[in-house]
Amino acid sequence: MTDLHGWIILDKPLGLSSAQGVAAVKRILRQAGHGKPKIGHGGTLDPLATGVLPIALGEATKLAGRMLDATKGYDFTISWGSATSTEDAEGEVIATSAVRPTPEALQAILPQFTGPIAQVPPAYSALKVDGVRAYALARAGETVELATRHVTVHSLTVLATTPDSATISASVSKGTYIRSLARDIALALGTVGHVTMLRRTKAGPFGLDQALSLDNLALLVQDPGPEQVILPLMAGLDDIPALAIDPDQAAALKQGRLLTGHPAAPGTYLACLGPVPVALVEIDQNQVRVLRGFNV
Repeated sequence: MTDLHGWIILDKPLGLSSAQGVAAVKRILRQAGHGKPKIGHGGTLDPLATGVLPIALGEATKLAGRMLDATKGYDFTISWGSATSTEDAEGEVIATSAVRPTPEALQAILPQFTGPIAQVPPAYSALKVDGVRAYALARAGETVELATRHVTVHSLTVLATTPDSATISASVSKGTYIRSLARDIALALGTVGHVTMLRRTKAGPFGLDQALSLDNLALLVQDPGPEQVILPLMAGLDDIPALAIDPDQAAALKQGRLLTGHPAAPGTYLACLGPVPVALVEIDQNQVRVLRGFNV
């Protein structure tokens, strides 16, 4: 049985947590006879969110942290006129407003939320307060005060509007809470609102065009095998230039040793011996230092 190294891009269904999505993929691989590969995910999605969830297998799990830092894309719908305790459709209504913003007013306000912005995360979030998850405190009825964080919204595009809602496409930096963004957009328009649909369309280099439902994944891993659905480890590093190395250099990097005298420009590279990824490396002052080594 061949070890599995690479990425499965799951189109996470509604109602499943990210951890449950990972468990489902693991179960599908096991039932198809592919053992129990090391597995993780590259960025949490709420159970009420759907869309792109990168699942890392084998040596790709060493890159899951980089995926957390990647730019994300989302489509989301704001329902005007009611705010909820969770800032999505799961919570109780805590405020209402008769104001329904016009499409023109929405378009005019969006530049205020594009670029570097400050936002307060939702009380119902996985952030920790004194070592306890904020959502656990909120569910226990405690008042949760989270610190303002600074994030970047790269773009906001209105996809559709109705008198009672708006659907927006967003490209955002790591740490951005779409529920908070929706809340603040509504408040800036003189009303209240909450998210009723949230779909991740992009996570780093991965998009919906590469994503598979659990049912399709279960079918495709059967025959001829998982290779047709597993993207290579290097697919998660498409923004990193390759660095060709020779066998002696590869052996040194596998031992974690520092290479000196390399002429490449400073920066991060994927060191490869032919088509085989050896290590994610950093070059500085002609020295090559291993960031992550791969045993592929």
